[in-house]
Amino acid sequence: MKKILNDLCGQFTVPQEIQAAGVYPYYRPISSGQDPVVRMADGSSSLMFGSNSYLGLSDDPRLKEAAIEAIRKYGTSCSGSRFLNGTLDIHEELEAKLAKFVGKSQAVTFSTGFQVNLGVVSALSVRGSFIFLDALDHACIIDGSRLGFGEVRKFPHNDMTVLERKLKLTPRKAPKMIVVDGVYSMEGDICPLPDLVRLGEKYNALVMVDDAHGLGVIGENGSGTASHFGLTDRTDLIMGTFSKSFGSLGGFIAGDDDIINYLKHHSRSLIFSASMTPAAVAAASKAIDIMIEEPQRRENLWKVTRHAQQAFKEAGFDTGHTQSPIIPLFVRDTMKAMKIVRLAYDQGVFITPVIAPAVPEKDVLIRFALMATHTIEQVDEAVEKLTGIFASMDLLNK
Repeated sequence: MKKILNDLCGQFTVPQEIQAAGVYPYYRPISSGQDPVVRMADGSSSLMFGSNSYLGLSDDPRLKEAAIEAIRKYGTSCSGSRFLNGTLDIHEELEAKLAKFVGKSQAVTFSTGFQVNLGVVSALSVRGSFIFLDALDHACIIDGSRLGFGEVRKFPHNDMTVLERKLKLTPRKAPKMIVVDGVYSMEGDICPLPDLVRLGEKYNALVMVDDAHGLGVIGENGSGTASHFGLTDRTDLIMGTFSKSFGSLGGFIAGDDDIINYLKHHSRSLIFSASMTPAAVAAASKAIDIMIEEPQRRENLWKVTRHAQQAFKEAGFDTGHTQSPIIPLFVRDTMKAMKIVRLAYDQGVFITPVIAPAVPEKDVLIRFALMATHTIEQVDEAVEKLTGIFASMDLLNK
């Protein structure tokens, strides 16, 4: 007889049903780097418009060489947490470089971006505190808030009126924190940071920005959302990941000395998790150098982004309110989104579906993401193929 949990897991058959329909869009194995054209494990090739490598650095030979040199010197693992034996000199060098890059006094690195938000939000969610989350915040922010002791209050996406109303209802002296994405990872819009900072100062609330999708993309030298708005000094915490523009793996939180010191001794996902590998540290550090030295990468990213945004708009796609290289193509139907991804894949275009619970069912979309290494011709080819697919399903506004 199976155990109860085995039975419960066995009742989850949705993936098998989608696979049987021939439209399962997940876990597609790739046998090459995250380049504009990727080689799939089945031998086919696809135009890659589903990657977060916004600056095209994940397959850059300079990052590869930096990672190789780090392995030669330090090995493949630190074999422990930062708190104990897992701190290398290059960890501290990267943290100093990150703090300077985003304009804060200190930074500390974690092994993944998910662990950053999990550890930071939970550690600062102390008893008697209030955590205010945008309804479209990333899952790791939500999970971090669940692990803390504070009271969680959500507000509709970018709705400053509701946020202020909720802030008014909390005790003035209670610890408070507002946590938002800088650039929203599915919709592509930018948070209204000037209003968030104003409300944070008015109601004595710390403001934290998850800039996973803003770093490398907006701000001076790609230093993110706070820089983009000229609000670095008034944004309390800046979080970032290395798996997007940095072409590596890991994440960090940057802020003032007191908060970072507190997190280094209270954040469980930092203290009880193995540290970033030497290769990942070296690659992330080299990526910062390239971001600063090669502004043309970001310039080309925005060139292809503006071209794609205009092309989709002219073709009749619903792209929402995107302000970034993340372009949502709204479908608003889960099975149609699955079918679109399959049809696009068959025509050599790699895109990804975003379905509930990542977004509400009414906002199901296809996520089309640009890289600095894309060409206008590649964008045009993808737009043309997707236009035909969407038109066949009567999804264009014409």
